[in-house]
Amino acid sequence: MITLNDYLYSGDTILRILHNYIHDLRAEAKKTHNEVDMIHCNFLILIRELLEHNDFLTAQSQQIREFYKYMSKEYPFLAFTFKGRIKSLIRAEEKFNGYVVEYIYDYYTEHGEYPPLADLKNRLSCFRDFIAYRIVISMPRCHLKSEADREQEELKYLYQIANVLPGFLEERGFTAESAHGVRKSGSPLLNEDIKPYYRDYIHGTDSDGYQSLHITFYDNSSRSYMEVQLRTKTMDDIAEIGPANHLGYEKKQESERARRDAIPKGECIYFDEAYERGMKLLGLELSKLDVNMFSAVNNSLINDGCGLYRGRLILPYEHLSRFQNDLID
Repeated sequence: MITLNDYLYSGDTILRILHNYIHDLRAEAKKTHNEVDMIHCNFLILIRELLEHNDFLTAQSQQIREFYKYMSKEYPFLAFTFKGRIKSLIRAEEKFNGYVVEYIYDYYTEHGEYPPLADLKNRLSCFRDFIAYRIVISMPRCHLKSEADREQEELKYLYQIANVLPGFLEERGFTAESAHGVRKSGSPLLNEDIKPYYRDYIHGTDSDGYQSLHITFYDNSSRSYMEVQLRTKTMDDIAEIGPANHLGYEKKQESERARRDAIPKGECIYFDEAYERGMKLLGLELSKLDVNMFSAVNNSLINDGCGLYRGRLILPYEHLSRFQNDLID
């Protein structure tokens, strides 16, 4: 069985690694008639194309910058940041294999049989967050009559921004994608005509405290999807350095994906291969990898200049609140 791990010790660039991995995985998939591995190849090709032909990101980020300028004008009293990234290769590979494992496991434990191949293939067509942007807002204390008002005030402005964003970007060549009822908002602050597009993790918080608004757009110019997340600074702290941080989130996913007690080994090749690929990725010692523009002292102290382990940054925009001494009525 071919795994990404096999290509991480050659000193090659990440593009060369992707080229070789895709080539060998496709050849093996054709030989064994493995349709899931063929989808896997197409998934990897999307990542490679993002890295090889990313000129469109300049135009895309320019449109995002237009919304930044709009917010600077409409909300000069808010502090906010805009960030964008392309998902890293290792995290994308983990996600693909994790989807296979979780879907087969959940289906098998519920129905006592393996899912039809067509259903599994359909499940693997839902990746929409290779490119993601995040907008984080904060109301400086000097603009608040009382610190107790912070949460209510920031939520008010966050949902205002969420109401404007879809129409703003659709005027500039993007199409908001339906969330298909996933985490549909029950907040009265979100307009009814906008609710079908957002996945609302604020109105109905997860057990780990994660809160955010997520919306997916199709960029008609580059013919690619992108996700936009909207958070307050408090929400962002919980997601990045609090109980819902990526390390904790990934540990939770690891434990879920590591369940193979219910799936007899050898009965479902799609589960077996995805499970093994996922476990090998979890066992990586990053300091031993030999990838061009990547180095690590350990699995925490990392200098990633190629997007292997950490997402490649597209844009950082920061807006510092104006009128620092004025209360906002």
